[in-house]
Amino acid sequence: LVNSFKKEPSAPLILAYAVAEGLFLGALSVMLESQFSGIVIQAVLATLSVFAVVLALYSSGKFRPTPKMTKIFMVAMLGYLAFSLVNVVVSLLGVTDGMFGLRDGPIGLIIGAIAVLLASYSLVMDFSMAEQGVRNGAPQKYSWTVAFGLTVTLIWLYVEILRIIAILR
Repeated sequence: LVNSFKKEPSAPLILAYAVAEGLFLGALSVMLESQFSGIVIQAVLATLSVFAVVLALYSSGKFRPTPKMTKIFMVAMLGYLAFSLVNVVVSLLGVTDGMFGLRDGPIGLIIGAIAVLLASYSLVMDFSMAEQGVRNGAPQKYSWTVAFGLTVTLIWLYVEILRIIAILR
């Protein structure tokens, strides 16, 4: 959260975040791989595929962020955040016994698909931020902000795809 709201990028904080997320993703991936053999390679390939398609569409000019779409995205993100918080509380209270709380079964697949779409649009916004920074001659230190945004988005996309594949299995 500190990285997200700092006015000036902090390379050490961004690197610390990357290390912490790497440890988290490694543990999550090992846990799910032990239950569902081959799930990690599927999730990695799917994440790279989504990234490549979104980058190709953005680079070709076929898909760009618009003010209206960004407003819709922000509202959807708030709804997703609210649901995620409810899901954490419900899981911690033991109301549900599913691996992903309220996100198991068909509803989990629907919410996962929505999350992948949100993450895809977030990639478009990340690409736009990078392009605008280069076009406007932003100082090189702001490349850390773009790298942080892309890292957060790709991790989110990978976790969502991993969750979808686990539900399907």
